[in-house]
Amino acid sequence: MDVFKDRLSQRAKDTTRAELAHQSLGRDLTGSEKALAVALMDIMAAPQHDYAQIAAEMTKRGITAPASGRTDWDTALLEKELSTLNKNLDEAYAENGYGA
Repeated sequence: MDVFKDRLSQRAKDTTRAELAHQSLGRDLTGSEKALAVALMDIMAAPQHDYAQIAAEMTKRGITAPASGRTDWDTALLEKELSTLNKNLDEAYAENGYGA
């Protein structure tokens, strides 16, 4: 019996707690990160899932890359930005933990 894991499991099932809506985030997203997420969700709703097409649409929409500040998206930038964002969020989660 692992009391810690049992407690996490129990808390995860409690959908009445607002702080669980973003339980894996160790920090709030920045404005540019939120804009990127919204744009990606919108673009991915269409049947285009090729990085080149996604990058072209990001450029067309003028979405600012959170890490580099660039707006001239290509596949390399898309991969770099997503990798950097993921790394940063992982670090924040490691530092601030569950439910931050």
